[in-house]
Amino acid sequence: MAKNALSMFCQLFGRNNSAIVGMIHVKALPGSPRNTLAMRDIIQRACKEAEGYKDSGVDSIMIENMHDVPYLPAERMGTEITASMTAVACKVREICPSIPCGVQILSGGNKEALSVAQAAGFDFIRAEGFVFAHVGDEGLMNSCAGDLLRYRKQIGADNIKIFTDIKKKHCSHAITSDVSIADTAEAAEFFGSDGVIVTGSATGKAASQQEISDVQKSVSIPVLVGSGVTTDNVQHYLAANALIVGSHFKENNLWHFDPDFGKVQRFMDKVKHLRDGGTT
Repeated sequence: MAKNALSMFCQLFGRNNSAIVGMIHVKALPGSPRNTLAMRDIIQRACKEAEGYKDSGVDSIMIENMHDVPYLPAERMGTEITASMTAVACKVREICPSIPCGVQILSGGNKEALSVAQAAGFDFIRAEGFVFAHVGDEGLMNSCAGDLLRYRKQIGADNIKIFTDIKKKHCSHAITSDVSIADTAEAAEFFGSDGVIVTGSATGKAASQQEISDVQKSVSIPVLVGSGVTTDNVQHYLAANALIVGSHFKENNLWHFDPDFGKVQRFMDKVKHLRDGGTT
């Protein structure tokens, strides 16, 4: 199963490591406190970012409703979020028909993300709370692997990969403090994760290289880095299967700003140079 997960990852992304996933932080959706735009404008902005990322040569794109602050837990999430993200995803897929596309819905909207991915023809989701429980700023989040994988089977979405955060950012892990990140990764693999995501403590914070190494030694499924990768430090993370980059691609390195595609291009130029055997 593990070897199959790695081969499927390579087949999807076209490479075994250092696949770059550019983040589209979708503007605040209708119904959320910070919403100021009509859906047509939200979609237009997401599509413009998708074009920019595609032209800059990223390997993959992921959309996320990060502007929907404060986030609702999945059990209180309105159907308008799923509908709106589906509308965005379908248009982004039209812009990027041939590169892997993914979706995350905050907070813990993992079934909703699967629904969006299935409807839009996306390739993967990023899931929170897959194994163990933790406390986030939205409240207590319990594990969801059993329900989520059964739901994926029910809707015929086995082709959609589920990449799962472990010891995720913006959370307290005191209730699992006796479980290491490597043990958490092993549990995620045992429960059927298609790949685990290691992050720093918050958005834009660099992930621990030691933790990444520990996780890579403990599992045989893909290991992704989910925060804090920059042009200055990317060389330290290229052994990971994928790098999800959001804040660093934005103006002033702030996630809520617009992307700076000159910066994205410089980042990708360095990545390609390093892949070709160049040095920093």
